[in-house]
Order: sequence, then structure tokens, then C-alpha cells
Amino acid sequence: MNLLANLSLFVRIVEKGGLAAAGRDFGYSPASVSERVTALEDHYGARLLNRTTRAISLTDEGRLLLDGAKQLVGDAHDLQSQIRHGADHLSGLIRISATFDLGRNRLAPILDQFMEMHPDIRIDLVLSDGYVDIVAQGIDLALRYGALADSSLMRRRLGSSYRLACASPQYLARYGTPETPDDLANHNCLVMRFGNQLNQEWPFIVDGKLKMFMVRGNKSANDGSLIRQWILGGYGIGMKSHWDIEDDIRDGRIVPVLKDFSPPGTDLQIVFPAGSNQPKRVRCLIDFLSAAFENGGIPQSPSGPKH
Repeated sequence: MNLLANLSLFVRIVEKGGLAAAGRDFGYSPASVSERVTALEDHYGARLLNRTTRAISLTDEGRLLLDGAKQLVGDAHDLQSQIRHGADHLSGLIRISATFDLGRNRLAPILDQFMEMHPDIRIDLVLSDGYVDIVAQGIDLALRYGALADSSLMRRRLGSSYRLACASPQYLARYGTPETPDDLANHNCLVMRFGNQLNQEWPFIVDGKLKMFMVRGNKSANDGSLIRQWILGGYGIGMKSHWDIEDDIRDGRIVPVLKDFSPPGTDLQIVFPAGSNQPKRVRCLIDFLSAAFENGGIPQSPSGPKH
């Protein structure tokens, strides 16, 4: 058995979410892929994948192997690249997760610059505003706001992000500008949905204390970029990260409201699986992202809270 080749196939199965899709990448038949997975399981003496007719999932042993397999395959690829092209040459696949707005508006242009510098790098950008298990899905790194649900992940802070209630000038001209968070009860609020949960409680600072305000509206979505489009279209007031709308604010397409009540910022950070050294290409991208966000200027906090 070619262990390294089978480990590479195992990583691709997790990345693709299926045996057949991974097999096509390697030129293997479904039967051959299944045989190779069985050979890996026999080699390690443990079931690595739960397989049904519709989906696969990692067992606990599979999760453990995935982390080590990615490291071994990445190191082997880096070594081959260095021998062929020199120590500074980067190549291979990097899988990245980010929210829709951040990925489209901020991350994608930075990745374009990185790939211009390293043309043999391949990027798989996974955009989602919901929960993503980066270990189970074979993600190399993710950009995330705020506290992490998985405390085992490593992190590298990029800066602070400030959420702002905001609307288009057209909406405010038609329906008026709220003066206090209580006024939101009289406005159509555009609500994000995370899984089955609507984010209808918006945080504001009132009299020096954090207070949650229930909001309602006739539109909700699990896509932050769609919420932004609805705000731009004049459909209501939304709550967005400053990082996602600073160009709109600068150009006058979106107007922040209730800035004096805005809560403190939350961290924007790179997160990645713990327990192993990242391949060189991933480490270099993390450094590149850190420098890019620093040079681009992390948004500054809006005016302080009203007391």
C-alpha cells in the first residue's frame, strides 16, 4: 500500500465530501477509492469514515488522522516543491472559510494578490454565514468574528470589528432616523438567521450598560450579503459589521444610525486547527493576511457610548 497516496486521497475525500468526487480528482473508480479507504482503516485498525448512501462523516479516529494526514501530505508536497523549484517556491491547495461579505469584499482581493505572487497556489474559498466545522471539512484556515465555539482552535488576531445599525439615505428620508434603540420598534429591521435562530436581539450600550433590544421586520436571511443588498435597496435597517460596509458608508450609500449607542468591537481573527504545524504555504498566507489587514487599516471604533 502506498500510504502517502492513500492519505492524500483520504484528505481529498473529506475536502470533497464524498468518495466519488475525490476519486475523480485522482482518476480512481469508486470501487478503487473504497478499497483504498478500507486499506487505510485496516492499516490503522480503526474505522475512519462513517459511510452512507448519501453522505460521509469522520469518526473520532478519522478526525485525528485527518490532522496528521494533512501535515504529512503538505510537508511532502512542500519538500517536492522546494527540490524542484527552490526553497521559496509555494504551491498546492489552501482551503479557506469566511463569511460572505468578508470573503467577497475583503478577502478575495487579498487572495488574488497572494496568488499573483505564487502562481502555483490553488485556493478553495468556502463562504458561509453559518457554523463551519473547519476540522471536519478539511479547512486550513478561517476568518471569524468574535468568540469561538471551538476553544481547541488556534487563532491570530487581525483587529477589531464594530457592528453598526445602518440604513440607506432613501429609507431614512422616508421613515425617519431612529434617535434611540427603543425607536427601532417603529422600523422595519432586516434580520440575519443563523441556522434556525433569528438574530432579533440587537446589542446597544445605554447608560453605560449593554442592553439587548428585540427587533422585527418583514425580511430575514442567512446570507449577510443579501442583508446588505436589502439595506442598499431601502428595505429597512440592518445590523452589519463596519468591516463589511465601510466602502458603502464612505460613498454615502449606507448611513450608520444609533452610533452613540454602539457596543464595543469584537475581534476579527484567523483561526486554524491546533496540534500540528501548518504547511509552509498556509503559514505564508497567514502572515500575508495579517500584513494586508494591518496595512489596510482595521476600522476604528465609532463615537463612544452615550451615558
